[in-house]
Amino acid sequence: MIVEQSKQIIAEVNKAFIGKNDIIEKILMTIYAGGHVLLEDCPGVGKTTLALAFSKVLGLSCKRIQFTTDTLPSDITGFTMFNRETNSFEYRDGAANCQLLLADEINRTSPKTQSALLEVMEEHTITVDGKTHHLPSPFICIATQNPLGFAGTQPLPESQLDRFMVCLSIGYPTLEHQMNIINAQRYQNPLQELQPATTAQNVIEVQNYLTSVQMTEDVLRYAILLCEATRNHPLVELGISPRGVSALVKMAKASAIIRGRNYVIPEDVQNVYTDVCAHRLVLRPQAQADGEDARMILQEIMDDIRPKAER
Repeated sequence: MIVEQSKQIIAEVNKAFIGKNDIIEKILMTIYAGGHVLLEDCPGVGKTTLALAFSKVLGLSCKRIQFTTDTLPSDITGFTMFNRETNSFEYRDGAANCQLLLADEINRTSPKTQSALLEVMEEHTITVDGKTHHLPSPFICIATQNPLGFAGTQPLPESQLDRFMVCLSIGYPTLEHQMNIINAQRYQNPLQELQPATTAQNVIEVQNYLTSVQMTEDVLRYAILLCEATRNHPLVELGISPRGVSALVKMAKASAIIRGRNYVIPEDVQNVYTDVCAHRLVLRPQAQADGEDARMILQEIMDDIRPKAER
């Protein structure tokens, strides 16, 4: 049932976001795993379209906040306002009070505003004036940032990057896909034609089912060894944290169920390893001098450390 539902979701999203089924699949896996997504790519490749398409197809309430230098934390968390008629303070919702939050260009706002997302993403709650407000379930944050044009931007600190389960890069579409995109936009916005393929309750049920997916000790040990190797790598200043290990395990389980299995195999771990871990690494200056980036280092680690059956 989960496999068929997943195929329907991917097919429906693909009507508005054409030619990148692997990206759609990995975002869906992240949602099943209860995580958040950071889309890092140049402008105009469809990051915002992709997030809005998922909100419609999954039947989730969605809010979008465009981050700028003057965006305030209260724009995200909400605020209390005095009501003269009732002679009391009332809480007014912020952008985060929804099921899918699109945080557009998250690196264009101040660190103080960025930090307002920390509690929201980790605890799924908002605390304003000492009162805690629970967000609706499920809660997913899809944030975008442009890796180019750093004028006026504030890079996310490592502690906040770690809150995102995966960091994905969409890339440019092929010539054929670009033609399909232009033709699809000829008469109306494809987003308007999307239909819900599931409900928020079904998404929650899949997230709960994830805990029953089996993972043998050998596969778990393999996943942990891949993460531990980053902590001892000579070109890595800061390796994968235990939170990163947990994220890798959850994503591997989501990879299994989307393929119709209730057990994890090493290929599931390998399929998501770089997407889960690349943005969590802090490299030494020597890495840039050697022409190495995070994904290259992670691929080298996967080449060196093999699953038990392949040793």
